[in-house]
Amino acid sequence: MSEVKSALLVGVGGQGAILTAKVLVNGLMRAGCDVKMSEVHGMSQRGGSVSTQVRWGEKVYSPLIGKGAADIVVAFEKMEAVRYADYLKPDGVAVINDFEMMSATIAAGLAQYPAGTLEAMQKHFTCHVLNAEKIALELGSAKCMNIVLFGSLVKALGMDDIDWESVIADTVPPKFRELNLKAYRAGYEAV
Repeated sequence: MSEVKSALLVGVGGQGAILTAKVLVNGLMRAGCDVKMSEVHGMSQRGGSVSTQVRWGEKVYSPLIGKGAADIVVAFEKMEAVRYADYLKPDGVAVINDFEMMSATIAAGLAQYPAGTLEAMQKHFTCHVLNAEKIALELGSAKCMNIVLFGSLVKALGMDDIDWESVIADTVPPKFRELNLKAYRAGYEAV
């Protein structure tokens, strides 16, 4: 694998984007890739934007993804997909959680949630849209929504050559192992 691949995981604080990136990094390292990861927390503790950049290949010199260079953007919240759309390659893929999280400004009634976010993304990119929260709740907990999205990422990029189930089992806390394995499978099937 000489070509460097890039994934940008974006969401709101508390959605599990960083744990998801760690699962991705652990699996890629097991597969023998050189992997670099960068994370930006911002005001994540206050419901702010979180982004995690992961780059992998034979040799990777920087964890940072330039605009127009990401192979995939995984948006844990649909407004975040639009916020980071300019990082996607023209032939890139977006996995978008059809989920709205109200910012403090919107919750206070000072602004409205923007309409047409999914349509805007679908107009310009190949998009896989799923309701990861609904899938996670059907499995028993909304807290596995991030691993549902991870399963969709794996399928969207055709990364079946890694034993992701063992990576997940080794990365998540043991008491959440079975739930997260089910979440991975459900997300994989949702794409």
